[in-house]
Amino acid sequence: MAVSNQKSSKRLFSLDVFRGLTMFLLIAEAAGFHHSFYDFAENTFLEPVALQLHHHPWHGLRFWDLIQPFFMFIVGVAMPFSLGKRLATSSKSQVNKHILKRCLLLFAFGVLLHCVYSHELVWELWNVLVQLAFTILIAYAIMNLPHKYQLLISLGLLVLTEVLYRMYDFQDPYNNGASFGSYMDMLLMGKINNGGWVTINFIPTAAHTIWGVVCGQVLLSKRAEKEKLKMFVISGFILLLSGYLLDLTGITPIVKRIATTSFTLVSGGFTLLTLTFFYWYIDVRNNHKKWLQVFSVVGTNSIFIYLFSETVGIQWFRGFGLIFTEGIFGWLNFSEDLILVLNSLFVLFIFWYITYFLDKHKIYFKI
Repeated sequence: MAVSNQKSSKRLFSLDVFRGLTMFLLIAEAAGFHHSFYDFAENTFLEPVALQLHHHPWHGLRFWDLIQPFFMFIVGVAMPFSLGKRLATSSKSQVNKHILKRCLLLFAFGVLLHCVYSHELVWELWNVLVQLAFTILIAYAIMNLPHKYQLLISLGLLVLTEVLYRMYDFQDPYNNGASFGSYMDMLLMGKINNGGWVTINFIPTAAHTIWGVVCGQVLLSKRAEKEKLKMFVISGFILLLSGYLLDLTGITPIVKRIATTSFTLVSGGFTLLTLTFFYWYIDVRNNHKKWLQVFSVVGTNSIFIYLFSETVGIQWFRGFGLIFTEGIFGWLNFSEDLILVLNSLFVLFIFWYITYFLDKHKIYFKI
């Protein structure tokens, strides 16, 4: 992981805020907020809100199910910007090597994280970084094609997903633990995930990264801002309508854990509309408000803070925070559930401040 002391001279601030907000939510989970908040909110009017910060158990959609699509889409949007600058100073072969190295590192980090989670050496491929390594390779391989061909290939990946699952079990293709995805996990790892996650999710969700690349290329184009916004809004609603129709008609259920076609379409629609909102509110309206930097700084070292929070953060900082939060708020007779919420917010602040400190000193970890 290389360290850069140079910040890009030209950035799309709306993309920085979108990326930063996504990472902020991810490190909030690592800080323990999601679980502590649910325990605090259980059996109160806040419980429905707290539920939105957890993945749906199977058939359905919650807000937290959109975070990984956000992440993978944002990476795609950034690729035309970052690779365009790299091509200006490097050869095509050097860029190819950079992409391959980056994907190998993402793959390795994803595998190592599962070892950290398990406290032993394991071979598990369910982490988002492993998924991202494959989706970047696929998106990069076709990003120089015309937009219509990139979009056709992305739809082809969704069709391929439908075919693979239905050929394996036509009667019940999306059975938790007994689907084509689970079958492939047994071949690749000799085990299946208790939560229903499958490795081959990268096939359909590569569409998110491809759609991100196309959006990034459109944002870089000389099209008028209103034309870009119109294109994004129409495309976003088409994706939403298509995905919900597949689900409501009973053709393909919305299941995040195996990234069904309907889920990929719906989550892609929400993701595209979210980018559209940020682009309109921040860049089109020129609303570069200072408070938005609270989120944008988290995105400047996104992979670093994700790895940091998921390793040192989970294993050490939560306990470190409790020294102070239990010591202070326990003395004030706060409930244990409330203390854990406050502790998670304290740990989240530490994570955020690390990104703020690094950004302020122009230190950026890149892979």
